[in-house]
Amino acid sequence: MQEFKVPELGENVTQGDVTRVLVKVGDTITKEQPVVELETDKATIEVPSSVAGTVKEIKVKPGDKVNVGAVILTVDENGAGAPAKQEDEQEPREEEKAPEKVVSMPRRESPAPSPQPAAAPQESRPAPAAPKAAEPAKARAESRPSEGPAAPASPSVRRLAREIGVDINEVQGTGPGGRITEEDVKEHARRILSSIGGAMSRPAGGPAVVPLPDFEKWGTVERQPMSNIRRKTAEHLSHAWTTIPHVTQFDKADISPMEELRAKFRKQVEEAGGNLTITAVLVKVLAAAVKQFPQFNASLDEANAAIVYKQYINVGVAVDTEFGLLVPVIRNVDQKNITEIAVELHQLSEKARAKKLTLEEMSGGGISISNLGGIGGTYFTPIVNWPEVAILGVSRGIMEPVWRNDTFEPRQLLPLSLSYDHRVIDGADAMRFLRWVVQALEQPFLLSLLG
Repeated sequence: MQEFKVPELGENVTQGDVTRVLVKVGDTITKEQPVVELETDKATIEVPSSVAGTVKEIKVKPGDKVNVGAVILTVDENGAGAPAKQEDEQEPREEEKAPEKVVSMPRRESPAPSPQPAAAPQESRPAPAAPKAAEPAKARAESRPSEGPAAPASPSVRRLAREIGVDINEVQGTGPGGRITEEDVKEHARRILSSIGGAMSRPAGGPAVVPLPDFEKWGTVERQPMSNIRRKTAEHLSHAWTTIPHVTQFDKADISPMEELRAKFRKQVEEAGGNLTITAVLVKVLAAAVKQFPQFNASLDEANAAIVYKQYINVGVAVDTEFGLLVPVIRNVDQKNITEIAVELHQLSEKARAKKLTLEEMSGGGISISNLGGIGGTYFTPIVNWPEVAILGVSRGIMEPVWRNDTFEPRQLLPLSLSYDHRVIDGADAMRFLRWVVQALEQPFLLSLLG
């Protein structure tokens, strides 16, 4: 018998919600066959099996929240099955799922040496001296239940729990193997405060959240839990907005010449499998622009008081889906032509709308684009996609009269909005960058000349 456990899902991804189980008891599965669909904080992914054989038991169901390392199913590698027995045993196993899910995580930590045996005799004999040193040891011993293994948490996390009055043994860990993180302790404290009507403190010293009024007093309401993607988007944007001192600058680009070129070569790009959109052109323009202004392809390392300049050029493109905002990343843009970018952008956008993006396809961006031109509007202030330091917003192109050659001419102008991290980028450099982008759109030859 072999167990298949939730593998590593990506950087900083420790858990997911089961949306679909793709196999059933009695099925014969092969290695790399998708067996379960998980919705993580960043995407919905199909998880392939690392074992092969006949499925004997499935330990999860849609709606379950599972951590990395949790057992998904067991298989008989010899293919010998007893379906009738499995059906008889299936119902009691459903009942066993809930307690197993709670206790199995700390159990993984049980091989680690526990300080309990040393703590117990310490309480039975008086300390000869230095009572202050004995008190923390006693506190540690008292903070652990004598009947079970120690809660899996680092000393700093335990100290945080003691300081804010949280019982570490009551905290549900979301880290690898069920390990308790600082955020788990804070979230547990917020739930306690919320349950007694107190205001919840946001992490990182953010403002207190005022409890909502009782909306039911005025009529019927409906509550729907946030999806993982929506919740993570909210957390990510809140962090970016409160951490980054945002500045947004605006300009217009005369894209009349660009639109003529797009109309001329659109069919050629379609035959290659892509769409020659203004976004595809802008991806290439940004790749050329950050070569001239490398501070726009950087990240601020606050912990080490340094700026990280990236030697690769990856551009993220925000995609509006029914599940929320997703940002796939086109890699090594400077090494690709506009046709290749258009094809890849089309493929990634389709995968985003079908919830098929992988975590790797949404990681590693250096600068991002958010194009709302297909919906409308003139200007907006996009939020920087931390840890990046800049994002370009694009609105709908409009026909306007422009004074040219001693007369007004109708020209198509594209509104652009550049938001940036003022800790890394000065306003003058941001304006120069935005003007460079405008000129590249107005004079496409500039891409070949400097890109």
